[in-house]
Amino acid sequence: MTILHISQPVDGGVARVVTDLVRGQRAAGHRVLVACPPGGRLGPEAAAVGAEVLDWPARRSPGHSVPAEVRRLRRLLRSAAPDLVHLHSAKAGLAGRLAVRGRLPTVFQPHAWSFAAATGALATASCRWERYATRWTSTVLCVSEHERADGEAVGISADWAVVPNGVDLRHYAPAERRAARLSLGLDLSEPLAVCVGRLCRQKGQDVLLAAWPAVLRRVPTARLALVGGGPDAQALAAQARALPEPYRVRLTGDVADPRPWLAAADLVVLPSRWEGMALAPLEAMAMARPVLLTDVPGAREQLPEAHRADSLIPPQDPAALTDALADALAEALADPLECERRGVEARAWVTERHDVRSVVARVSELYQELYHELITGGRRTPRVPAGI
Repeated sequence: MTILHISQPVDGGVARVVTDLVRGQRAAGHRVLVACPPGGRLGPEAAAVGAEVLDWPARRSPGHSVPAEVRRLRRLLRSAAPDLVHLHSAKAGLAGRLAVRGRLPTVFQPHAWSFAAATGALATASCRWERYATRWTSTVLCVSEHERADGEAVGISADWAVVPNGVDLRHYAPAERRAARLSLGLDLSEPLAVCVGRLCRQKGQDVLLAAWPAVLRRVPTARLALVGGGPDAQALAAQARALPEPYRVRLTGDVADPRPWLAAADLVVLPSRWEGMALAPLEAMAMARPVLLTDVPGAREQLPEAHRADSLIPPQDPAALTDALADALAEALADPLECERRGVEARAWVTERHDVRSVVARVSELYQELYHELITGGRRTPRVPAGI
């Protein structure tokens, strides 16, 4: 098959998911193309594993640029002649479905719903669009049952598939904590919490920083590292500097490889406001590190069942969430031996359920089903007249 992935964003977990799919699909002998904006990691990393990368300038948010982005995609579709199109995240889902309009088998993967990030009129418009756009969608591919249920709850009627995210277990393997800390210049004995993620409102690092003084009152030697870059980097740095001394927080900026930080951690924390199924916790657990998460879509499903009571912070009002996060962090960091034990259990869980090779295989099965239905007439494509 010729498979065209269309993606905006070009960094973070989405870029890693696309790259992993490309790697597996190229190994299976498919021709794979990736249309994405220049800059970021996706283009170079997809090219390195065998994709043909197509330049598709596109902003991250919807706006006046959408018509030009759609026209550009139509030109790319004519020249690439794919057998199937896989759209990643809301912006690619918007422009891609307007460009394809169901003329080809089309998989849309939200990677967290756009209406979860919006409020007011924008959230309403996003829900209406997603309900309408299913007519041009062969399958909506969710990364968690919770994500699928949230789509159904707002009235999206689609052919659904659920394939949980996975990680490369050979790349994210357990590593010695001592060696990692020495390489990063960290104290060998101080409890360390690490948050890996794009510095933005979605990932909730502001909530983590608000909770941190209460953690230090109970575990004075604890340290916190925020690993990643993003639009909120300056604001979060200012928030950290405003904490009472000694605030013991380090912002590393964007890093090419987060594995040393995951290996150095006693605990990995991600207090997201919304997700589909975040990759960073899976990567941490693959490296035998326990995680602490807010109970957003995907979080409960990616955790070992025995960890869910202690590793999930329920959604609450901001003040209660900050207090609950501080309590859970302090309790975990005060017991490094328990963290180590839970990390071993987490590695076993991820090995059994979240191997990226299984993800690639299940997505490939979905593609084959859609392609077979197309060539045998089992599914009408497009679902509506092309002129609509």
